[in-house]
Amino acid sequence: MTAVVEKARPARPRVSPPGYAVVRAGRGSFLLHRRAAGAAVALAVLLAVVCVTYLSVGESFVPPSEVLKVILGQPSPDELVVGTLRLPRMVTGLFVGLAFGVAGALIQTVARNPLASPDIIGISQGAGALTVGAMTFGVTSYTALPYLSVVGGIAAAALVYVFAWRGGLHATRFVLIGIGFAIALRSVTTLFLTKGDYLVAQQAQVWMTGSLNGRGWEEATPLGWVLLALLPAVAWAAYAQRSVSLDDDTATALGVRLGGTRLGLVLLGVVLASVATGAAGPVDFVALLAPQIARRMTRTAQIPLLCSALMGAVIVVLADLLARKLFSPTELPVGVLTAAVGAPYLIWLIVRSRTAGGTA
Repeated sequence: MTAVVEKARPARPRVSPPGYAVVRAGRGSFLLHRRAAGAAVALAVLLAVVCVTYLSVGESFVPPSEVLKVILGQPSPDELVVGTLRLPRMVTGLFVGLAFGVAGALIQTVARNPLASPDIIGISQGAGALTVGAMTFGVTSYTALPYLSVVGGIAAAALVYVFAWRGGLHATRFVLIGIGFAIALRSVTTLFLTKGDYLVAQQAQVWMTGSLNGRGWEEATPLGWVLLALLPAVAWAAYAQRSVSLDDDTATALGVRLGGTRLGLVLLGVVLASVATGAAGPVDFVALLAPQIARRMTRTAQIPLLCSALMGAVIVVLADLLARKLFSPTELPVGVLTAAVGAPYLIWLIVRSRTAGGTA
């Protein structure tokens, strides 16, 4: 009796979709979007250049070689200027930009609307209202203000979410109700400013514009630890946003719990936006600009979180550099520069959404 020996069929190589590359890691593999990966590398290089330039330029110019020595911990005669005066402020701006970039991407993904950023739908205003109210009543500790900002941002987001929920989360209703709450909370903030002490009101007014002036390791270190602690949640969000980007019927058919997933993404975005607001004030339009620019760079179906974070950091650090140098020796708040760029972009988005029949 002759035994029949079947030849083992060779494993078929995994064919990647157009625009993707198969990356093998041990026994597993995953798809990598080529354009998104290239954009992330380009933004990382741009961010490094902007950071070195930030540390070099000021009242006195420091050569980039000396800047790198300070960053690497090597002895340098410019340790005081770079390491003590400029580096903490730059790191704070870097962390603030990263947080706002991811927060904007998450909230825009859930709302499916490019206008749904924390500073448009009332989250930043909620954080600002509670913080300014606390300052008005004598709470001026920089260790307490970030926590109050988180509480205010979460409370504002909860109100918007509850009022916008009608058997589902409709994008237009979500944005419109958020805008209404933003206007109301700005009025509450103004009321606090009129009732408080003059010096405290002046301090709160500067904080409300979004400023990195005077920021140091006291603000950068807690914010850095918060971002590090939230990294696993951000990794989950990068995976979960793919299902949320689908239409409701398709996502439900695939077994996705849309309600819980959306709530988790919104909560993460609110926390990130609130802690960033607590560290530097409500730096307007960063969370609006960064995700949309990143999406146009990558041309992906969903907003890329990594590119949004890097773009947010580039915007804040570059804007603060220009705010320090454009009208030197007078320093502008960084929020003035971001608003000057973001406001025209917001108008363009609204006009574009109207001409496109409601889709931006």
